[in-house]
Amino acid sequence: MRLLTAVLFAAAVFATGPAGAAENSHGLAMHGDLKYPAGFTNFDYVNPNAPKGGTVRLNAVGTYDSFNSFIVKGNPGAGLGFIYDNLMYGSADEAFSQYGQLAQSVEMPKDRSWIAFTLRPEARWHDGKPVSVEDVIWSFEMLTTKGTPFYRFYYGNVKDAVKTGPRTVRFNFKPGENRELPLILGQLTILPKHYWQNRDFSKTTLEPPLGSGPYKIASFEPGRSITYERVEDWWGENLPVNRGQYNFDTIRYDYYRDSTVSLLAFNAGEYDYRAENSSKAWATAYKTPNVENGFIKKAEIKHNRSSGMQAFIFNTRREIFKDHRVRQALAYAFDFEWSNKNLFYGQYARTRSYFDNSELAATGVPKGDEEKLLEAYRGRIPDEVFSQEYNPPKSDGSGNIRRNLRKAIKLLNDAGWVVKGSRRVNEKTGKALEFEVLLVSPLFERIVLPFAKNLEKLGVKLNVRTVDPSQYRRRLDTFDFDVIVGGAGQSLSPGNEQRSYWGSKSADIEGGRNFIGIKDPVIDELIEKVIAAPNRKALVTSVRALDRVLQWGHWLIPHWHAKYDRVAYWDKFGRPKITPVQGNQFLAWWVDAKKEAALKSKLASAKQ
Repeated sequence: MRLLTAVLFAAAVFATGPAGAAENSHGLAMHGDLKYPAGFTNFDYVNPNAPKGGTVRLNAVGTYDSFNSFIVKGNPGAGLGFIYDNLMYGSADEAFSQYGQLAQSVEMPKDRSWIAFTLRPEARWHDGKPVSVEDVIWSFEMLTTKGTPFYRFYYGNVKDAVKTGPRTVRFNFKPGENRELPLILGQLTILPKHYWQNRDFSKTTLEPPLGSGPYKIASFEPGRSITYERVEDWWGENLPVNRGQYNFDTIRYDYYRDSTVSLLAFNAGEYDYRAENSSKAWATAYKTPNVENGFIKKAEIKHNRSSGMQAFIFNTRREIFKDHRVRQALAYAFDFEWSNKNLFYGQYARTRSYFDNSELAATGVPKGDEEKLLEAYRGRIPDEVFSQEYNPPKSDGSGNIRRNLRKAIKLLNDAGWVVKGSRRVNEKTGKALEFEVLLVSPLFERIVLPFAKNLEKLGVKLNVRTVDPSQYRRRLDTFDFDVIVGGAGQSLSPGNEQRSYWGSKSADIEGGRNFIGIKDPVIDELIEKVIAAPNRKALVTSVRALDRVLQWGHWLIPHWHAKYDRVAYWDKFGRPKITPVQGNQFLAWWVDAKKEAALKSKLASAKQ
């Protein structure tokens, strides 16, 4: 939950004095003021008096074989982020603001050419040794040289990290505008240099690592379970960013073969809390005595975060997907409206933007500053960018999509894919238009198979293959797939992470996130404009321009999103009254001893 994810952030503003001067601050904010002043006691969306104690049992699907989550190799265990602290901690009720965690204060000049973090003197590793500047520098160097490719892209504009005081480290930046760098450095996870000094950081390990965070690994069974225990004398328990969070004494993850088995286990009481991502399960699988009797609660918790993009993603390294007309044609065979009605119980809205459910989404046609920005690329981007609003193909939900299929046929014919017999083949090579959708969960098979039937009417053959998590990850890391179900999480402040999603340099790096394989100089330039945006208005303009160009590239077939979090839980928890813009914050929940006792009593009576 605290792992560095696909939900990553951008651009920041720091309050400084006279030009060239730098001042100390307790936090950094995006394009404006911090919500929480110096000396604040806790975030508004937590209960600062939440009781500590109890056990929460959670689930994970698949398996794990490593406690090193920072490298490409291996399948890291669930919850490893609980072990570590970052330099700063982001609030969930602001677009992008950070406040000191390991860092007591930050210092930065107006031109943002560097940033310095002063560590808290009380910060300690679990073995009692202080967190040092040397740990920070070592962590940065190790992550950017031996960590996943993400770190090299994310921190690529950092020139060096140097010690400037007993507890102060300064990061100097390379020339060029990258206004988000101060904040993304605040997200840096700090690792203990003395622990790793005689260990190989590039290898997987099942030795519980040393951390400084709220939890440490108490026990584990490889591939089957991990149990974390709260550090009783955790140095950071009373920090404002931590108060009211990490309330469980014990967090246990149990692994299940697949989501179906996992859901059965939840309803049987094998674990306590479940974030539900299946609309079918939400609509049908919770009609059980435990739900009807109130032992299990269901909640739809609204949020206002960007939905990001989930989609069928084309691997354009494959020859058949290099032509945008082919990609566009295949999208006409996916019938979202029928799927939403018959498979999703009407729970979803269609995703049309890479930044949907936010002001960053490109709608209508470009105007004003956005039009001026895009005008410089006229002739290098699709003409539709200037004249049409992008929307994915739509149907009436009846299952009859003949009109859409006719459009698909024209596009395929224009691209040189013609029908011979019952198959669609390339008129030059004679190769059949056939591809595989690679899945890691059988839940998606019921969605892909109707898609395959529609494609069959076009003479296109779609094969479905579901593999285990280890094989799936390896095939993604090496881009060994035709189509996957994937996507990119987006924050309300996009930035450096866009390079790893769509940037040319990330397209050929093993373990990278540019699954599509995009290599487009215009997209590269637009990404840099997003990163260099000097204020919120410029950020919105540049993100919408990037969104619009991505939309008309037909790189993927957009899926859907919900504007609320679906959670089910056994009635033993308390949770804060306020839900922040980023949605449900489970780490702010707690075990309510009275509710837990009442639940045990009711369950015992029900068994009699």
